[in-house]
Amino acid sequence: MSAAQWRKAMNSAAGSQTVLPAAESGNASQPRKVQFAGTSTNDAKAQTWSALSAIQPRHWLTLALLLLFPFVATPFFTFQIGAQTLVFGLIALSLTFLAGYGGMVSLSQMTVAGIAGYMTAIFGLSGSPEISLNWPWWLTILTALTLATIAAALIGWLSVRTEGIYTIMITLAVGVAFFYFAQQNYAAFNGFQGFQKVMPPALFGVQWRDPLPFYFLSLFCALAGYFFVKYLVRSPFGIALQGVRDNPRRMNALGFNVTAHRIAAHAVGGLIAAVGGVLLVWYNGLITPGTVNSTSMINILIIAVVGGMRRPIGAFIGALIFVLLQNFAVDLFSRERFNLVIGGVFLLIVLFSPDGVLGFWEKMKARMAGRRTGSGMR
Repeated sequence: MSAAQWRKAMNSAAGSQTVLPAAESGNASQPRKVQFAGTSTNDAKAQTWSALSAIQPRHWLTLALLLLFPFVATPFFTFQIGAQTLVFGLIALSLTFLAGYGGMVSLSQMTVAGIAGYMTAIFGLSGSPEISLNWPWWLTILTALTLATIAAALIGWLSVRTEGIYTIMITLAVGVAFFYFAQQNYAAFNGFQGFQKVMPPALFGVQWRDPLPFYFLSLFCALAGYFFVKYLVRSPFGIALQGVRDNPRRMNALGFNVTAHRIAAHAVGGLIAAVGGVLLVWYNGLITPGTVNSTSMINILIIAVVGGMRRPIGAFIGALIFVLLQNFAVDLFSRERFNLVIGGVFLLIVLFSPDGVLGFWEKMKARMAGRRTGSGMR
């Protein structure tokens, strides 16, 4: 985060917060309390214009290609490659937001997505009518997203008081605990069998699990999540979150509640992962404990790291690489060796470009720009 962005955020936040001096609060030794009254209309318009001005011609070209892709691709590529990439990218986007802008690496994002998927199967309609409650689809989705977001906030509440490897271990422990709970609980989660035939509702006469409709549904959710993150990181909350990432002690001295910002970030990331979890259970048509096992949790981390955590688009780039390897690596290697292939790609990218594919691309652009500058000076 540049100094100009920091000053801009502080100036915008200054107009929307109320500072209570320590002397007026009755205890001069306590730090000042900062209460946000909300951003003004001008600030909201400025943030919206800043987000819109960041859209460049290459973004419009990418959007056009994404819209045209299912009309020129086969149903296999539309559903198995395109839709799956968007779904996994959306779940990885939640981790990119937490790690890239909040400095918190979490292994529980697939767990949150799995909670949303299980809630969709339990409260909605599935192949286990003796367990599923068959609520209306809109109430089922709303309940699933709400419970998954609350679960993400609780996981954040447990983990944000630690840092580094301890945060990773806590989130991993929560994910493993949920995996064994879902596997051993038959009354609500149907044990290791899980739930079969979990399909999206047929609205407006459209079968939303068909390749074309499901691709556009996934594309809409992915674009909504992407632009939401792009907007949020430019808001006062997003800038403050990046300040917490860079120097939490100084942010605490300035009056910001570091713990509250981190928990809120986990809730936001949980909401994004929950949307991806609902799409994932519709994509597979089922959900089992294998959906939330430790391998799945680590795969989300691999996707985010391979794509690059510095920008939201990195989650979808990493998801595309992962899905392509998952579908076509079996032509060269046996399926049992797929994790070896993924691990090898992960090691190569981390060794040669710690910032992922996006970092490698930035290095190549800087090198080419340097060559042009050097040739121009001659």
